[in-house]
Amino acid sequence: MNRMFIGTVMRRERLRRDWSQEGLCRGICTVSYLSKIEQGKTQCSPEILRLLLERLNLEWYEGEDTLRQDEALVERCYEAVLSLETEQQTALRQEFSAALHRLEHSPFALDAQVLRGFFSICGGEEDAWMAPYFDRRQRALWLAGQERWEEALDCYPCAYLRLKAGIQRYVCGETYPVALEYLGDAYRQASEEGLVRIMMQAKLYMGNCYCNQLDVEPMEAQYRVAQRLCRTLKEEALLRTIDYNRASAYFEVEEYQKAYTYFHAVSQPTGMDLHKLALCCEKLGRREEARTALDHADGLGEHHAGAALEQDMRDLVRFRLDHTDYLERQEYGEQLIRVFQNCRRAMPIGYAAFHLPWVLEWYTQTRQYRKAYELLRDFPIKV
Repeated sequence: MNRMFIGTVMRRERLRRDWSQEGLCRGICTVSYLSKIEQGKTQCSPEILRLLLERLNLEWYEGEDTLRQDEALVERCYEAVLSLETEQQTALRQEFSAALHRLEHSPFALDAQVLRGFFSICGGEEDAWMAPYFDRRQRALWLAGQERWEEALDCYPCAYLRLKAGIQRYVCGETYPVALEYLGDAYRQASEEGLVRIMMQAKLYMGNCYCNQLDVEPMEAQYRVAQRLCRTLKEEALLRTIDYNRASAYFEVEEYQKAYTYFHAVSQPTGMDLHKLALCCEKLGRREEARTALDHADGLGEHHAGAALEQDMRDLVRFRLDHTDYLERQEYGEQLIRVFQNCRRAMPIGYAAFHLPWVLEWYTQTRQYRKAYELLRDFPIKV
């Protein structure tokens, strides 16, 4: 609990009012003492602090009972964030929001600033001026709020930040060995501390790393652990994600029947499930079944953020089904490259990697060998 920053708070308010140091401290303390307080070089005595704050008309909560209550709340908030307990964060949000004004005018002001973003509470002052006063945990979460995960991890090594740094490397796609190292460390630390949700997410993303590299055996090993944890935590949506990723990987290694068996059995398929089902049917020669899957997907009327791009992906499949000479049609190539580029720009790298074989097929058919070479050379995922 750092009280040294209160001098900076007073200085900001003094300058806002265009007061001199002498005007603020007259009759309370010397100018040199106030200068040290404002620079954070000394901790103000309680009585002088009270008088200076009264003169500035600044609220400040530092009663013993209030401090004890607020410290307990702040620690519960940190625990919810660093354990990835999103339900606990949701339950704490109202309590934290109600206490926010008091926290911002107390020795917990630094904590309030770094925590508010994690509880989806916008507004407040720019917190950069507070940064010199942060402790290691506060600085780490301040950096995490800017998605500077590796810098945050350097400040405060913990399972949560190891996980986030690993996910960041996974999303980039070109640093899977580093991602796997971070994620493995996150899993081990989380298991020692009983942080089950972090364990689950770490294994899920380790499976994703191997999935994107089409390394099926270690993918299955990681996903099996992730599935057990998901079942324990009743994370049905994540269980579906694992099954979807696994089946997609089998499609990419040309085990089309195995992939088809999964996508055909999905009871309430999404547009992406049906897209993959249509692809399986295309590869297996079930062209009418592929069209039926695409029609079903079009009829879902999905309106989420990526729905337009998903529709473009399905349109590519339909084009190939409708035109057996698709490799001789310029409009197909233009549509394919547009989808590929949009996937690279707006989606995790695995979506672009999935379309890579069709792009290479197009470049090869149209004798754009240099583009094919450069794409293979520069693409983040090496498979």
